[in-house]
Amino acid sequence: MEHTDSAMDTDPTDIKSIAISATDLVAAIESTADGSETVLRVTPPFSGRMRARLHVVQPDDDDNTIHIEPDSLLTTDAPPYPTPDDTADELRAADDETYSLERHRTYHEQRLAEWRESLPDHVVDSTTLNDTEHDVTVSLLGP
Repeated sequence: MEHTDSAMDTDPTDIKSIAISATDLVAAIESTADGSETVLRVTPPFSGRMRARLHVVQPDDDDNTIHIEPDSLLTTDAPPYPTPDDTADELRAADDETYSLERHRTYHEQRLAEWRESLPDHVVDSTTLNDTEHDVTVSLLGP
């Protein structure tokens, strides 16, 4: 009879590194800026290398999952999410532009695209998992 130790499968200290899609990270940061409780989630069984995936927190989530706050994966110099109010203020402050709704929409879309493209350059090398004092390395997948 084969014996398996299920306690090992749920021990987050088994995790040495997590891989995160750049697309999932950007989506998580953007969702939290819009007020959604969005995280990157790692689910058991845990092993040395794990993939963290985009997840919207639900009241009945499994307690054995690990939720990683998206902001904890960014360096302190990461650019802030450009809100519509921010981009309207930037456009109004520009000497060479006259504010209009159409210019604002175009400018806001441009600033969002720049922000999304630059965010993966600001990912930390390691992070501490929630509810543990356990550090893991962070690998970014994709562009």
